Amino acid sequence: MPPYRRILFICHANTSRSVIAEALLKRMIEERALQEHLTVESGGVAAYARDGALVSMDARLVLRDEGIHIPADSVSTDLKRNRHLIEDADLILAMTEEQIQMLRNNFPEAEGKEVHTLKEFAGGYGNIEDPVGKGEDEYASCRDEIKACLERAIDRLAASASNQVS
Repeated sequence: MPPYRRILFICHANTSRSVIAEALLKRMIEERALQEHLTVESGGVAAYARDGALVSMDARLVLRDEGIHIPADSVSTDLKRNRHLIEDADLILAMTEEQIQMLRNNFPEAEGKEVHTLKEFAGGYGNIEDPVGKGEDEYASCRDEIKACLERAIDRLAASASNQVS
């Protein structure tokens, strides 16, 4: 198993799904005292992704329900302007197959990187659909889907971290 030191979540604009995944995984890493071995970031790959777009209030609210507080002034990261995050990543996890294609087509920095959908990395298949504009219940469902994937994947990431220590 390759060492996963730097994990990058991607989605279209980095205002909802990837932000939720980043926040949940950071908490899981902290709970397992792995923060010295694993870092997590997120960014958007779509043409319309922008640095500084506000994180969705719905995303912040469903994270708050999990005891995770994202400040109101939290903003997105545009990977077109922050390509170093792709270069530095050991593992890139997308919410959809479409985002993987966008990454491969528009970011030469992703060449040779280990890239999966989050569901695939967690042992499943399919996409995590965008909850934007669909209401609080859809955001909560999306959060729960991401959380379930991360719970299935955390042991694999922890094992990678322990391989770094040996």
